[in-house]
Amino acid sequence: MANSSSFLSILFQNCTSKKPNKPFPRLYFLTFTIFLCTFFYFLGLWQNSTTTITSAAKNQYSTATTTIIRPNCPQTNFTSTSTPSTALDFSAHHHVDIPEQTTARVNHAPVCDVSLSEYTPCEDVQRSLKFPRENLVYRERHCPEKNEILRCRIPAPFGYRVPPRWPESRDWAWYANVPHKELTIEKKNQNWVHFEGDRFRFPGGGTMFPRGAGAYIDDIGKLINLKDGSIRTALDTGCGVASWGAYLLPRNIIAVSFAPRDTHEAQVQFALERGVPALIGVIASIRLPYPSRSFDMAHCSRCLIPWGQNEGIYLAEVDRVLRPGGYWILSGPPINWETHWKGWERTRESLNEEQNSIERVAKSLCWKKFVQKGDIAIWQKPTNHIHCKITRKVFKNRPFCRAEDPDSAWYTKMDTCLTPLPEVTDIKDISGGRLSNWPERLTSIPPRISSGSLKGITAEMFNENTELWKKRVAYYKTIDYQLAEPGRFRNLLDMNAYLGGFAAAMIDDPVWVMNVVPVEAEINTLGVVFERGLIGTYQNWCEAMSTYPRTYDFIHADSVFSLYENRCNIEDILLEMDRILRPQGSVILRDDVDVLLKVKRIVDAMQWDARIADHEKGPHQREKILIAVKKYWTAAAPEQNQQRKL
Repeated sequence: MANSSSFLSILFQNCTSKKPNKPFPRLYFLTFTIFLCTFFYFLGLWQNSTTTITSAAKNQYSTATTTIIRPNCPQTNFTSTSTPSTALDFSAHHHVDIPEQTTARVNHAPVCDVSLSEYTPCEDVQRSLKFPRENLVYRERHCPEKNEILRCRIPAPFGYRVPPRWPESRDWAWYANVPHKELTIEKKNQNWVHFEGDRFRFPGGGTMFPRGAGAYIDDIGKLINLKDGSIRTALDTGCGVASWGAYLLPRNIIAVSFAPRDTHEAQVQFALERGVPALIGVIASIRLPYPSRSFDMAHCSRCLIPWGQNEGIYLAEVDRVLRPGGYWILSGPPINWETHWKGWERTRESLNEEQNSIERVAKSLCWKKFVQKGDIAIWQKPTNHIHCKITRKVFKNRPFCRAEDPDSAWYTKMDTCLTPLPEVTDIKDISGGRLSNWPERLTSIPPRISSGSLKGITAEMFNENTELWKKRVAYYKTIDYQLAEPGRFRNLLDMNAYLGGFAAAMIDDPVWVMNVVPVEAEINTLGVVFERGLIGTYQNWCEAMSTYPRTYDFIHADSVFSLYENRCNIEDILLEMDRILRPQGSVILRDDVDVLLKVKRIVDAMQWDARIADHEKGPHQREKILIAVKKYWTAAAPEQNQQRKL
């Protein structure tokens, strides 16, 4: 041991010494290095041979069977003899059939029958027949029970094509996308829609505007100011194919248009195909799905709503959603009946009585007749109710509603009472606060926030939210090339809009956004969305939306699945999203990573191409972003469907 220590000491000194080494010690170092390398080489061989021999001994030198488990792969058994094989198998053992472009993957989420290509669950015509026809109750939302919900994917009709881009889409649409010619026959003389070859054309006509919607809006503009930005949001009742709303858009006025599901075939569907905001809806017994004081202007052009009947309940609902100082525009019967009564095939007496009944209802709502010229009549809602309350004490007219949230509008029954405006101290004040003109309205502090009526939301929070969504949308456009391409999308849906920050950040793009505030949200913020000059609606995402399949080009959802995690099935919400999303449309979902992993497993089975990306702040955030594209597929050709039935 002493000699060994002496040797190592000399060796160390020779290696570390700065003096020149002599040849003899260097020879010792070389010899020792070779010895160590040889020793460890044989040690390794000995260990390997010991394992092999031990394994073989345990099996009495017979054939040994070993199981190898690979992560995320099925277990594979193979047999190896005591002599290891060097042959490696690089062939693929997992095979997935590649679907054709126009057919769905049959081994994934099932596909509905082609007869359901326009299925709207809560406006199903057959289901509606079970409900009373009185006051049009049967045309309202009637959703399927849980055991009736279809859990299949709605097919696009054979030949479906991506719509033309806005503003081209305003004037024409593919016939294959909305294969209905009924309106081209029924409304032939009114210039609603014409059929030409493989497409429909929309001349912009209407029953009461034979010179076109543009000229009709010009006539309205001569009576009220449509140019100064004071009128931004509008409501079109009984909209037809929404030409009024379509021709308001270039004037920076955005209208929500609605009509019943089965009055005229596919009228709302045509509107959406044109790239115009629209929903299926009707004024019957349930409030419209908007908060109070939402719209600057409401419109009816021969919409066939009996405004003077049922104690004026329908006009009372318009009053609820109309902003203080807002306008109600009526054209068609009975306006200017002295000129048109013969063409309308009605008596002078009935038309005169209808006009008088409307005038009485308007007066009971404290509206004033602003102007009537030619075929157009306009009433104006008061800016506050100070004077209205005084007259109530004298004439005992229509009573004010009591103890009712004026913003509650999800399956809330309508009433004939007058919705009271927020209190003011001066006759010149505007109830609820004065709004800025558009476009300043978009970023100005909304009166509902500045007044403190929304508890927990401050002006500072509003400004921070606006800036936050500018950054988020900029990030979205780096990870979704379709969203970044101007004009690629037109109809957008935000499933949990909060303060409308996403829509505000998209305002310079040629898109419109339907901002949804879930009825389960902690704070009802839809009024703020409208005060920003944006549009939206209420929705319970455990139910279907009041719209046709393939309505939206893009869907955004922030924390929707966390909100509904214990309320209903994630699969049902995703299937509803698939129903209302166009083929080749995009989806961006923000949520906790664990939630998105569950979602991704489902959307993979729904023929969506999906991936999960990091949060805009980096990979260390639990919140992640799922980006998906719905693949293009359609129903089979009609002759193939016939063969399948045979």
